[in-house]
Amino acid sequence: MIEFAIILPVLILMFAGVTELGRMFYTYNSLAKATRSAARYLSTVQNVSNSTTAGKNMVMCGNAGGCGGQGQPAVILPNLTANNIVITPPVAGTAPVKYVTVEITGYTYTPLVFNLSQMTGQTFNMYLAPSTRMRYMRN
Repeated sequence: MIEFAIILPVLILMFAGVTELGRMFYTYNSLAKATRSAARYLSTVQNVSNSTTAGKNMVMCGNAGGCGGQGQPAVILPNLTANNIVITPPVAGTAPVKYVTVEITGYTYTPLVFNLSQMTGQTFNMYLAPSTRMRYMRN
């Protein structure tokens, strides 16, 4: 019993840490998949500059038509906004291969268990910034 009482707090701390790490990996993976789907969508549209809103909607909820309205899907992650998404259209010119880039900047991951910002009043932000660069398939 005494040995169990000594080791139990360590086991609980390890379990909470692994859970939080898994949550952070899930969040990053969701963001990375969202950038891939938007880059895939934008690589086939006629004019990327006119489709940036649709591309941002693809990142936020997977629907080019919009997010959160009636009959539309909700945003995939709580703090994700259109301001976090940067779309770089292909450079016009004579380059034989053109690319479209979709990246997420400034997305703040907030831990549930080890939220040091809440406990101490200091800022301990973790920023996740996945990006995808995909070949533009139109001329």
